[in-house]
Amino acid sequence: MNLYRQLLSQNSEGKSIRVGLIGAGKFGTMYLTQARNTPGVSITAVIDKIPSRAEKALGHYGVSNAHITDDPFEVIQNPDIDVIIDATGSPTAGISHVLECCEYNKNIIMVNVEADALAGPILAKKANKAGIIYSLAYGDQPALICEQVDWARTSGFDVIAAGKGTKYLDGFHEVTPDNVWEHYGLTSEQAEKGGMNAKMFNSFLDGTKSAIEMAAVSNATGLSPAPEGLKFPPVGVNDLPHFLKPESEGGMLHHKGQVEVISSQERDGKDVLGDLRWGVYVVLEATSDYVSRCFKEYGLITDKSGRYTAMWKPYHLIGMELGISVASVSLRNEPTGSPTEFIGDAVAIAKRNLQKGEILDGEGGYTVYGKLMPSVDSLANKCLPIGLAQGIALNTNVHAGSPITWDQVNIDLTSQAVKLRREMESAVA
Repeated sequence: MNLYRQLLSQNSEGKSIRVGLIGAGKFGTMYLTQARNTPGVSITAVIDKIPSRAEKALGHYGVSNAHITDDPFEVIQNPDIDVIIDATGSPTAGISHVLECCEYNKNIIMVNVEADALAGPILAKKANKAGIIYSLAYGDQPALICEQVDWARTSGFDVIAAGKGTKYLDGFHEVTPDNVWEHYGLTSEQAEKGGMNAKMFNSFLDGTKSAIEMAAVSNATGLSPAPEGLKFPPVGVNDLPHFLKPESEGGMLHHKGQVEVISSQERDGKDVLGDLRWGVYVVLEATSDYVSRCFKEYGLITDKSGRYTAMWKPYHLIGMELGISVASVSLRNEPTGSPTEFIGDAVAIAKRNLQKGEILDGEGGYTVYGKLMPSVDSLANKCLPIGLAQGIALNTNVHAGSPITWDQVNIDLTSQAVKLRREMESAVA
């Protein structure tokens, strides 16, 4: 509770946390709006493949004297940088950035949850060996969920479920960039004017982003997916303790200690009462009859047994909250969430019948969507992670709804990302 005091102290001593931001998109720009108001923090460099975009972001929000470049490795290697923020969203680029940070002793904050879902556990292990901090990004839902789980466990509660809200209806897995905007109530012209990327927004809608984020949460908290993956049950905040408990006790969960994403709409399209579309939650179980009585005495919403209750945060502020990670990593040497085990995986599933020779187009595209799966199952079935299902050709036909496997694609086994992922899989096996 004293991060701000520490920042003030740094500032009064003429010191600052020197930040290198990779990616001047929406998340990065949102962070810049707040960094200008944060004492003890200096935006030293902004890296973007389109330097003019970085210049525009810096100029529009009044951050001055930052170095602008399109070369992330130039900045990572710079001794005048303390912490790197990867806000690229590219799993292969993210892996390269982490490994470079390990070599040049730079703490790294991974907005890039795509890279974390692909190889986070082994990246965090390599970062720890190198003596640097590898952290999930506060403001993004995975880090906020990790915080709630940590709060619950540190307070002595058993965590039954944790996750986030989203909008989900039957058929969303098959949505493509061609028809994504109708589900957001926008025209393609409106989306283009707002600078909105159809593929990126589609990844939120077709379930891919949820799979990726819950894999990250699973690997950072030890909470595991159900064997069938995410169900996206329509549940409001007041119903969390009633439904997010085990099936054996009248709930919807496969097991205690599960990650799950809840839908803000019923399957018929009606809005859920008290939806949590933009927020995160944790479901707790009382550890004794006394604790159950305390739940009642202090007005907590519980299930009929009085044993299960929930806490939630209704919103997340994305990049505007990222300063928490910057301060925590730099001043406390603590990540705001970090993977420790390979428990959850996000794998590529065919959106439609795919033909031999077709090129997979990755997250949010036309060919595949990401599905959450226990890692033991994804490894046993040789499933291809969604983070690698980009720009590679199928060597056979694949039926709609089927997982893509390693042996069904022509993939460069010598690439850095593939080699690291295979190294992680071999270590687990």
